[in-house]
Amino acid sequence: MAIACPVDLDIRKLRDEIRSIYARVASDPSGEFHFHRGPDYAAEFLRYDRAALAQLPVESTASFAGVANPHRIAPIEEGSVVVDIGCGAGMDLLLAAKSAGPRGRAIGIDMTEAMAEKARASARAAGLDNVEVRLGDAMSLPLEDASADVVISNGVLNLTSDKAVAFGEVFRVLKPGGRFLYADIVVANELSESIRKDVDLWTG
Repeated sequence: MAIACPVDLDIRKLRDEIRSIYARVASDPSGEFHFHRGPDYAAEFLRYDRAALAQLPVESTASFAGVANPHRIAPIEEGSVVVDIGCGAGMDLLLAAKSAGPRGRAIGIDMTEAMAEKARASARAAGLDNVEVRLGDAMSLPLEDASADVVISNGVLNLTSDKAVAFGEVFRVLKPGGRFLYADIVVANELSESIRKDVDLWTG
């Protein structure tokens, strides 16, 4: 099973295309995309708590584009340091911050400036002082070793060009005994080389 891009795939082009698409999701979440978005999708299909989503700024929920609900895997305990890889506009991040409480911290990482700024603005609007959002890449997280109690991620690691590196970063930043709560896309069969070289198929 392949865990990395073909060696001749243009990684820079892939990253630029991913940034471009999610910048569009940040600016116009009601636009035409191949993936579902928004709080109704999250509540109806992914079993998020609709009342909890209603308490968040609409800017954070409208641009949500996750694939499942990592919060259903296990509770986030009060006082936890939580890292959200690919936090987008911040829906999962803000939910994590509420669970971690004022004694905890929620740190969002995103490679798209428009999404990162939207998450910051949503945290301010929600009055959550325990949220920090950093620009960064899933394959080189801007975090110290063993600094997180919990890492969450939702539909992001499938977009990385080298899964071994991305997962290695998760376990580098987790404390001993920390938890990784993630949701992502998988395929039943290994994809052909020609499919794996197609940037448009990577990004939809």
